[in-house]
Amino acid sequence: MNEQVLYWIWLSTRPRLGAKGLRGLLESFGQPDALFAADVAALERAGVAPTLCKALLDKNLGPARSILQACEQLGITVLTLASEAYPAAMRQTADAPAVLYCRGSLPGSGMQPWIGLVGARQADERGLALAWRFGAEIAACGGVVVTGMAKGVDAAAARGALEQSCPVVGVLGGGVDVVYPRENAALFQQVAAHGCLLSEYPPGTTPNARHFPARNRIISALSDGIAVIQAAESSGALITARWATEQGRDVFSVPGPAGDALSRGCNQLLRDGAILAESGLDVMREYLYRYPGAVKLQGSRIMDQGSGACSGAHRCATEQASPQGAERKDTAVGAHSVRQPAAASLAPAARPLPTDLTPEQTAIVAALQDGPMQLDALIDKTGLPAARVLSQLTLLQIKKILRQLPGKLYERSGG
Repeated sequence: MNEQVLYWIWLSTRPRLGAKGLRGLLESFGQPDALFAADVAALERAGVAPTLCKALLDKNLGPARSILQACEQLGITVLTLASEAYPAAMRQTADAPAVLYCRGSLPGSGMQPWIGLVGARQADERGLALAWRFGAEIAACGGVVVTGMAKGVDAAAARGALEQSCPVVGVLGGGVDVVYPRENAALFQQVAAHGCLLSEYPPGTTPNARHFPARNRIISALSDGIAVIQAAESSGALITARWATEQGRDVFSVPGPAGDALSRGCNQLLRDGAILAESGLDVMREYLYRYPGAVKLQGSRIMDQGSGACSGAHRCATEQASPQGAERKDTAVGAHSVRQPAAASLAPAARPLPTDLTPEQTAIVAALQDGPMQLDALIDKTGLPAARVLSQLTLLQIKKILRQLPGKLYERSGG
C-alpha cells in the first residue's frame, strides 16, 4: 500500500476543507504527511481556523486506508496533485482537487485538445442529434470529449465520440463505481473501457445535488474549451460555462431558434461573447494551430448530422468498397480511426423494430425495407423535410436501428 497516497486521501477527506484551502495548507506544510504530523501549535502558527484544526488533528488513517483498499480491489487508480499522470491543465487551477479517482485509462493530456460537451438533461431530438454529431466530429478530428455522463446531451455526446472508437473522459458527481443515472449503465462500462471515469469523490459515494456544481468545475478545468449544445436559462451547463470563463477556457455555444426554451441559455452565452459553433468542426478549427499535427480537419471523414457524410469545406472523398466487399475498413484521422461501415452487398438481416419509434422514424425505416437507399432518395420517398430526415437518421443510428454506408447510403442494421 502506498503510504504517501494514504496521506493524500486522508487530507482530501477532511471536513470543512475546500480545494483552495487545501492548496494553501500544502503551500505552508509542503506534503500531506507533514500536515498529518503537525500538532495544534503548528496549525495555529499557520493560521488554520479552529474548526479546521479539529479535523486536521484527527490522525485516524483507518477510513483513508479503507478507501485505498477499495480502490485496489476495484482497479481504481488514485491520482494526486503529486502524480505525474495528474492532468496538467487541471493542476494549474486554484481549486484543483487534491485527489482524483480514475476508472479506466486517462488519455495523455496536453497532446490534443480536450473539449467539454455539456447541455440539457431533458434535451429534445434536435439537441440529442447535435450532441451526437459534435461528439463524433470532435473525436474524428483528434479531440478528446469530456462529459458529465448525465442523460440527455452528455450521454449523446459520449456515444458520438465512442462511435469513432475514440476515448471519452466522464466526470462524475459520485464514486466512479456508482452508475448514475441507472439507464446509462452500459455507457458507463463503454467509457471506462475506452477512456476513463473520473471523480474527486471516493468509491461508493452516492451522487447528490451538491456534488454537481463541483463536478462542473472539473469538466471545465480538464478542457481546453467548453461547448454548450442546448441549455435553458437555468441549466447547470451554464455553471460549467461560468467555470470555464473563470479558468480561462474557451466557451462555445450552439445557437438555437428564437423563443425556444431549451436554447435561451445558449443564445444568452452568445450575447455575452461566447464563440458561435454550429458543428464540432467549428470547435476544432480553433485548435488547429494550437495543436499542430494533432488536429486533422482536411481529409477527415466528418459526419454531417450524424449521417457519416463529410461536410462543407472539409468534404472528403468517399472510399470505394472493394469488389470483394471488405467487412470493415478504417480511415486514419490523426491518432484515431473513423469507422467505415460495411459494404451494401454484405447487408445483414434486419432486426425486429422497437415499439417506441415516432411516425417519422417508422416512415424512414419502412422506406429502407427493400434495401439501402441514398439520402436524397430517402428524403423524396418519405416526403419529410431534409432537416427532419437528418435528425431522425441520427437518432435511429444512436438506437442501432440504421447504419450509414459509403456514399450517403443508409440501410437497416443487423441483429
